[in-house]
Amino acid sequence: MFVRVKPAGSYRYLQIAENYREGKKVKQKVLCTLGRVDQLAESGKVDALAQSLLRFGTRLKVIDLHRQGAVRVDSDVSIGPALVFGRLWEELGIAEVIGKVLAHRHFEFAVERAVFLTVLHRLMDPGSDRAAEKWKQDFRIPGAESLELHQLYRAMGWLGQPIGLAYNHDTPELGQRTTKDRIEELLFARRRDLFSSLSVLFFDTTSIYFEGQGGESLGQWGHSKDSRPDLRQMVVGAALDEQGRPVACELLPGNATDVKLFFPAIKALQSRFQAGSFCVVADRGMISQATVQALEAPGSGIDYILGCRMRRNKEVRDEVLGADEDLVQEVCFRRQASREPLVLELREVRIEDRRYVVCFNPEQAKKDAADRQAIVESLREKLKQGDKALVGNKGYRKYLKREGDQAAFTVDEDKLQEEARYDGLWVLRTNTRLSAEEVAFQYKQLWMVEQAFRAVKSVLETRPIYHKCDDTIRGHVFCSFLALMLMKELLSRLEAAGKILEWEDIKRDLTALREVEIVMDKDRYFLRTELRGACFDALQAVGVVVPPTLRR
Repeated sequence: MFVRVKPAGSYRYLQIAENYREGKKVKQKVLCTLGRVDQLAESGKVDALAQSLLRFGTRLKVIDLHRQGAVRVDSDVSIGPALVFGRLWEELGIAEVIGKVLAHRHFEFAVERAVFLTVLHRLMDPGSDRAAEKWKQDFRIPGAESLELHQLYRAMGWLGQPIGLAYNHDTPELGQRTTKDRIEELLFARRRDLFSSLSVLFFDTTSIYFEGQGGESLGQWGHSKDSRPDLRQMVVGAALDEQGRPVACELLPGNATDVKLFFPAIKALQSRFQAGSFCVVADRGMISQATVQALEAPGSGIDYILGCRMRRNKEVRDEVLGADEDLVQEVCFRRQASREPLVLELREVRIEDRRYVVCFNPEQAKKDAADRQAIVESLREKLKQGDKALVGNKGYRKYLKREGDQAAFTVDEDKLQEEARYDGLWVLRTNTRLSAEEVAFQYKQLWMVEQAFRAVKSVLETRPIYHKCDDTIRGHVFCSFLALMLMKELLSRLEAAGKILEWEDIKRDLTALREVEIVMDKDRYFLRTELRGACFDALQAVGVVVPPTLRR
């Protein structure tokens, strides 16, 4: 049965009707007419009728009494985050893999639940383990209700605990094999069975600083990519596959250099994931003559696409960029942030047996020229006010010169012309048989690693780190790696469904999905709030059924 409104002339009448089936057709039958809608509403009879009907409808009665504040509320918790990311946690096999690695350990608490709590906290409201222990009180996370702070610390220590010998005795900076390495390998093996083997590996590094001394070996002074040279740090290397899915994270002392550790780290990854042959794509900070020679050694099984230092490498600067090549190929790449394609001009240059691909982006060239012009115009104005203060500014200093010890600083016109030569250009070196277009495309995909680092540092707020032991530090960073896996998977599924959503909107709307636990007449009920914004899309993307509005 249902209530409907039947118009009749200038009046509207409220009726109670029901559906019935006649053959293959569904028809409606009016049971009674209650009267004119305006008169019933004015007299309050509609409210009285609805109130009397509530006595026979438990569900509506509970909702009505809750709105009136006439029932006891035992809890009010957010259920959205655990519903969505709990499903992804299971489907990606993370829970299964952690359980497998834990098979021969006998902890007195649910380690897998402690790791999931830490990862979920990193996704939704990044902070320390101490903050996670308090944060969970406002969320329903099955199995994590009784976890305490010291157990979260123990879980972090277990993730970073050494379980074997060093990967490379000649490169001790790579450290020992740890629990988190075993988890990464099992997760990749599970995914490889479902998809494919590792054919392209994107690799890059960044630095993360500590508050304090850091760990026993990880906290060291080094070149800070966070512009915090005053703090000890560690170096984090991230490896992603061709789909942008995280494969592994390498955790190294803060004084490790990219050039020295790049090849040993890649060989370690090749061994760990039984990759055989694959192509590694890395930025220009990784390249050195020794690295290239090692990659090209017989039997290495590693092809490469590497960015080149155009200004420092004499061969690139003088011969590659100076080569007179008439054959220029124009290619278009699709861009996420714009409907207009990215247009690049490519040309191949071979110096003996070395293959280079020169890429030119006309849009970037205009931007580089405009940025430099803005700096120079500001510099000329500053020079009129005095030149001593300008030397400490890196943006200005590169365009300054002084003829003698006592002479004033002036704008270096030759330097301006030299810099203009590199506008919109980058040079790649490769030993692959891929076309120039494919080489450029794979290198452009390296932005996925940079995007991952931005997410780890900013969105997931991995830095700064307050832990003081190497084991717990590794566990802390690895939880950001697992959070990145879940984040990437959810966004990929949403994108496949045609939904491009802001991460902050997803977090806010999932957190807003709450369930209120109430007690009425000795019975216990759970009342769910309405779904809003991105919440429904996120639940649908991972295949979670929307919980009922009221359940007993």
